Amino acid sequence: MRFCSVTLGCKVNQYETQALENILASRGHTAAKLGDGCDVCIVNTCAVTAESSRKSRQAARRVRKLEPDALIAVCGCLSELESANPNQFGADIVGGSGDRAAFALEIERMYLERASRRTDAPLSEKECIGNVPSPNRHERSADFEELPPGSAAGRTRALLKIQDGCDSFCAYCVIPYARGRVRSLPASRATEFAAQLDGQGYREIVVTGIEISSYGKDLHDGLTLADIVKKIGGAASNARIRLGSLDPGTVDSEFCDKVAAVTNLCDHFHLSLQSGCDETLRRMGRKYDTAVAGNAIAMLRSHFPNCGITADLITGFPGETDAEFQQTMEFITEAQFSDMHIFPFSLRPGTRAADMGGQVEKAVRRERARIATQAAAEMSAAFRRGQVGRTLRTLFERESGGSAIGHTDNYIEVAVRLGKHKNTARSVKKADAAVTHKAARNSMHNVQITTVDDRFVWAEIV
Repeated sequence: MRFCSVTLGCKVNQYETQALENILASRGHTAAKLGDGCDVCIVNTCAVTAESSRKSRQAARRVRKLEPDALIAVCGCLSELESANPNQFGADIVGGSGDRAAFALEIERMYLERASRRTDAPLSEKECIGNVPSPNRHERSADFEELPPGSAAGRTRALLKIQDGCDSFCAYCVIPYARGRVRSLPASRATEFAAQLDGQGYREIVVTGIEISSYGKDLHDGLTLADIVKKIGGAASNARIRLGSLDPGTVDSEFCDKVAAVTNLCDHFHLSLQSGCDETLRRMGRKYDTAVAGNAIAMLRSHFPNCGITADLITGFPGETDAEFQQTMEFITEAQFSDMHIFPFSLRPGTRAADMGGQVEKAVRRERARIATQAAAEMSAAFRRGQVGRTLRTLFERESGGSAIGHTDNYIEVAVRLGKHKNTARSVKKADAAVTHKAARNSMHNVQITTVDDRFVWAEIV
């Protein structure tokens, strides 16, 4: 069968979609593109906000429209939370957020069953699986669900999921209900997977999870996130290691001392900040304050002087006053993040925040997001201008308009014009050939930042 997939939401969802693709490919099935006459279409949904839930339902309907004869299989956090109403997705198979291997086998079984009848008629309501049994819906397994890493389609950057679930139960979030409690991948398996990805030629491994800062809480072997990062870095010595989102409370001197010893670790750190106001953080149910977050930023810059530090921010959380928003703006301005992901608060039914008083009007939420986004853009531009003259390690990922495009360790997207090679000992013709070869996809090189414009940070290979 020919299958395609659509993924919404976080890197964990991306990882799990790739795992489904790997499982199906290992059983002789072929990956294809949406709209090319696929036999099966998989939609991996997200439920982190009301907007992401809406987009997930919309994606399922769009897939049905583009591939009317395909078997539509929906899984992920939204279908996990709303399993009592599977027909809303217009799908033939509905799974949850666990047991991907079983879900893949059900997809195969239903496809073969349909093919054996030799008819293009859609499955009847009785024939539709409706929901695939998932350990998440009733008694969730206490074990981490191991899934094959890497991508069946082949990519430059690989994801490595080391953790699932969350114990935080923040006021705005449904993910603990969709994903369950914290579960961690044992260190021995994490290093095996890292070595496997390294051997397959991936040049970057992104360590990801629902809340990687909580790694090891359930294993009771004393290992922390910093410890597993050191092990992964050692097991994948030919790749660089990039960390997923961090809880600011994780980042202390011990954490920084340990990860600074990992020579192939990218000096880019993303903090799950959410607010720069202590009162807002308290209502959110976050377990740190701005002093802790500020200390985390200072510690990172002390150990990684040219690091990129990015952050998430929610504007217009219930009860957020003009004064509280101003405190947040002052905090992020002082922090000088290299980039930010900013979202107006999205009321998600089923969360404590949905029932809180002091709901902020949607227009105010959006205006605050606009103001914060403008400030973040100015900080990002200043950070990129500050890189001019520096030499940075860069992984090239694609070509566009006669340039090779890639990301530096500190997560700046740079462009190198093919044919512009900083080497006066070569003729122009040889330099052209050299840079085209060197800047090929999935190659890693040092580049010197030369100029910055509205489109790119420009560099030359050195």
